[in-house]
Amino acid sequence: MNVLLIEDEELAVRKLSKLLQEVDDSIQIVGTAASVRASVAWLQANPTPDLILMDIELADGQSFEIFEQTTVESPVIFTTSYDEYALRAFKVNSIDYLLKPIKRNELEASLAKHRRLQSQPDSGPAEPAEPSLDRMAIDALVQQLRQQVQPTEYRKRFLVKHVQQWVPVEVSDIAYFYSEEGVSLFKTRSNQKFPVDYTLDELEKMLDPAQFFRANRQFILDIHSVQQIHPYFNNKLKITVKPASDEEVIVSRERAGDFKRWMGK
Repeated sequence: MNVLLIEDEELAVRKLSKLLQEVDDSIQIVGTAASVRASVAWLQANPTPDLILMDIELADGQSFEIFEQTTVESPVIFTTSYDEYALRAFKVNSIDYLLKPIKRNELEASLAKHRRLQSQPDSGPAEPAEPSLDRMAIDALVQQLRQQVQPTEYRKRFLVKHVQQWVPVEVSDIAYFYSEEGVSLFKTRSNQKFPVDYTLDELEKMLDPAQFFRANRQFILDIHSVQQIHPYFNNKLKITVKPASDEEVIVSRERAGDFKRWMGK
């Protein structure tokens, strides 16, 4: 079986190549491509491979663009880091996928499915047991996944009341959100305090998780507000923030590991 790998991470290419050989030593990797542009060029210049393993996120865009720029006649198994909710479109269109990190048993199952589809006899107009990859399936897949896996738009600013007027405050100027006597507020880096008409649960969903962390039920911290991290009893963490908070900021034992990973990214 001749296989084309479309993947932009060199280490992932090496691991997947090795895994394919372990699963089936008759597999030949006939080519690799790390971008949409390189993939289109390879497909236009080479014989059609028996199978393509294709990552969704490539160096210069999403692999869906390949199907818009050239004809893809090979069956495709997508490899992706998206969660299963976003991948329901694959199931709908009977196009297989592997969720990263790729496991050997799942790769074996996908290859077995491919062989089963390929070995089905041509029985005229009758429908095959499982639909194969065709243009309609790809078009439907592209449309559904582009709706589902677009990057999340996080809140950029809040409109808050100040004295007798409304003023916009950029999220990048906010040090942390907190709750005080049932009211949600935030402090800016210049130590100004404003109330907001959202609960902390609602705010947590609006904010970029790479930038903000829910330390506990009372605080959501911006990563640049964290000044010091102190060990606390029972494996908790005590956080010193800037500007200073009137209340202690304690990260629970259960969240301490996640907080350290967040700070270390």
